[in-house]
Amino acid sequence: MIPLSSPSISEDDISEVLDVLKSGQLSMGRKTEEFERSIAGFTGVKHAIAVNSGTSALHLILRSVGIGREDVVITTSFSFIASSNCIIFDGGIPIFADIDPETLNLSPDSVRELIDRIEKGEYRLNGCAIQRKDLKAILVVDVFGQPADWDEFEPLSRDENLILIEDSCEAIGAEYKGKKAGSFGVAGAFAFYPNKQITTGEGGVIVTNDGKIDELCRSMRNQGRKVKSEWLEHVRLGYNYRMDEMSAALGLSQLRRIDEILEKRERVARRYNEMLRDVDGVETPFISPKTTRMSWFVYVLKLDENIDRDKVMDYMGNEEIESIQTRAYFPAIHLQKFYREEFGYSEGFLPITESISKRTLALPFYTDLKEEDQEKVVHKLRRAIELFGR
Repeated sequence: MIPLSSPSISEDDISEVLDVLKSGQLSMGRKTEEFERSIAGFTGVKHAIAVNSGTSALHLILRSVGIGREDVVITTSFSFIASSNCIIFDGGIPIFADIDPETLNLSPDSVRELIDRIEKGEYRLNGCAIQRKDLKAILVVDVFGQPADWDEFEPLSRDENLILIEDSCEAIGAEYKGKKAGSFGVAGAFAFYPNKQITTGEGGVIVTNDGKIDELCRSMRNQGRKVKSEWLEHVRLGYNYRMDEMSAALGLSQLRRIDEILEKRERVARRYNEMLRDVDGVETPFISPKTTRMSWFVYVLKLDENIDRDKVMDYMGNEEIESIQTRAYFPAIHLQKFYREEFGYSEGFLPITESISKRTLALPFYTDLKEEDQEKVVHKLRRAIELFGR
């Protein structure tokens, strides 16, 4: 089987984790602090707060800027579901603008149109109009490792007096016009699940230049304890969102070779582009001219509408031939069962998102993917398209 993803773990990675295990200091130690300093330096921000997942990172950012009950946040439906779920955790309401059909990131024009509809009283959920006074923030996702159009979103958020938050969980190391992803908006989030560019097993980091956000997130990740206080002094509601020392040690080791990792992933992506350039019915990923460094998270194609994607996926995974993992990336969040039932979303709400989500196909993609395995993937994909083009 050729898997969809696979982490790149070196002997140094293993040694670093073993050293922590031997030390007896497994939580809240110097490895976590060192990892935070390294991430902050790499991203070019003042503060980094390590937590146990990208989901936790986003949740704490939203809490730290005051998003709560009935507060409305504009975001994208073309993302991993956590980016929207985090808004709901404390009673907020996610509403969705459409995406750019090329970059697949949130469209600034669609966000402007959505705000205009809200101001005119024309945007309704479950029969109730969304009020402009309740609109508090825009949460923008750097989808698949490509930065969003920050030249548009930064002035848009200022003009509309909205908090701007960056979900860069899929884009560590990416650059927008030479500036690192994660450094836009009031705060950003990274995630380090095993399918990411670098991994800590499970884990995430909040990055920000705002000292207040830094202090609040440090406190809330650790059961609401006051920073630099007595051990059991709790000053606010908090959570057990701490990153353990083994994860931090692994992250430190991985971060030391992030440039090597990103270069290898870039080569894998270039090989796919070359192999697929003459395959009818396949559109390879688009890279914006403003993306001065792509941080390849996954490799996602867009198939023509006349190709039966589900049958292609079934054929690719057929174990009798050679099992190759693929995946539909991403199903539209607003059409997930919970979102339909809770907010009344339905088909036709986001035409571009819905069209794209029906046609995307993620191929096996990871740092150490061999060229011969890529050739097998492309050969089988060609055959699948021949069989299942309508």
